[in-house]
Amino acid sequence: MGPERVGGLRQNALVTGMTTFWKALPTEGRWLLSTVAIQTLGRGLTLPFTIIYLHEVRGFDLGISGALMSLIAITALAVTGPGGTLIDRYGARAVLLFGISSMIAGCTLLAFATHPGVAAIAIVLIGVNFGLSWPGFNALIATIVDGELRQQYFGVNFALVNLGIGVGGIIGGFLVDVQNPATFTAIFLADAASGFIPMALLLGPLRHVRTQGEPGTDDEAGGSYREILRRPAVLWLTLVTFISVFIGYGQMEAGFPAFARQVSEVSTRVVGLSFAVNTAVIVLLQFAVLKLIAGRRRTRVMQVMALVWAASWLVLGATGLLPDSVAAAIGVLAFMGIFAFGETMLQPTVPAMYNDLATDRNRGRVNAVSAAAFQGGAITGPIAAGLLLANGWDAAYIITMLAGCASVLVLALVLERRVPASANGVAEASQTVGG
Repeated sequence: MGPERVGGLRQNALVTGMTTFWKALPTEGRWLLSTVAIQTLGRGLTLPFTIIYLHEVRGFDLGISGALMSLIAITALAVTGPGGTLIDRYGARAVLLFGISSMIAGCTLLAFATHPGVAAIAIVLIGVNFGLSWPGFNALIATIVDGELRQQYFGVNFALVNLGIGVGGIIGGFLVDVQNPATFTAIFLADAASGFIPMALLLGPLRHVRTQGEPGTDDEAGGSYREILRRPAVLWLTLVTFISVFIGYGQMEAGFPAFARQVSEVSTRVVGLSFAVNTAVIVLLQFAVLKLIAGRRRTRVMQVMALVWAASWLVLGATGLLPDSVAAAIGVLAFMGIFAFGETMLQPTVPAMYNDLATDRNRGRVNAVSAAAFQGGAITGPIAAGLLLANGWDAAYIITMLAGCASVLVLALVLERRVPASANGVAEASQTVGG
């Protein structure tokens, strides 16, 4: 694989460095990417501390606090489908502006919520943005960049999102104090303020980006959701996405911490440090991984990811054999590092494949299918983990995760036989990069 020649060359050419990648981006792509870490820093300030805020600061029952947290994912799942349709009809900009406004209102309201009902309204508003932002921003990115550059963009974007959230979490940890509610009010207001950054981009430098079809295009021209899911490539990719999230991100806030504490018996400090390891590995390795996977079949990359994640779950399972030990602590940290390596393969390939299967007429709906699969895995993953670990079925929990990895391996092979080569990252095609 040689370096990519900008302006009309092979789709699978390799962009050989951050400088070259940056120069290859259209102006709109540079604007969007340059603010990602700053935008997500606000989210990082509040993400690790929301349930602590609800329970320990506002005094809500822990069960109620947990139910309130689940409202984010439930709301996001409920609005994703209609959001995808609206993106295809009115464009991603309009839908994203609505979602961001909802998030700003929700975070501001949550900062002062002293009653569960008020907190519920605030969290629903935040969930609306979660449901709209995934398909909206993915449609925006896919409109701005294409070909191999699109896959690399999704990967770099993922690293920057993790950087922003990670740094935000560290800053938030130093700022908040459960004895001082004003510190929590401050971080939620800061999260709300971070929403004005993408809003300014959408109203300014990105105001001319059009993601929907040409004016007068019939809404059904791109196909209904049923028709989209009847396409074998989309259906199998959606199954891969759901299971990957079920055994991956669906375990990060529930199954993994519970196993690490109850079975591995490591300290909360080790669990917290493991998330820092996750962020560091992603930020440090993402661009190197992008070089390695450029021009290779995305389905093969998914299979390697499944093997890497299987190795990570085996490491975590082994920590249960030596509970409350230095070896267990090292194993928990190693698990998160290996898992993060797998993430660097998943995040560039899946969004790129979805968008290579989409057209301007149905891009919003195709990305909504992707978002729904992700949210479905994120909702069901913790439920399964809770049922298994609450009953002391520790070995069954690890076996379930390994079975999921094996399923991804097989499904990726099936997907490879049904997805067009152009969407699998291997077709020869001309690529024009603006800038």
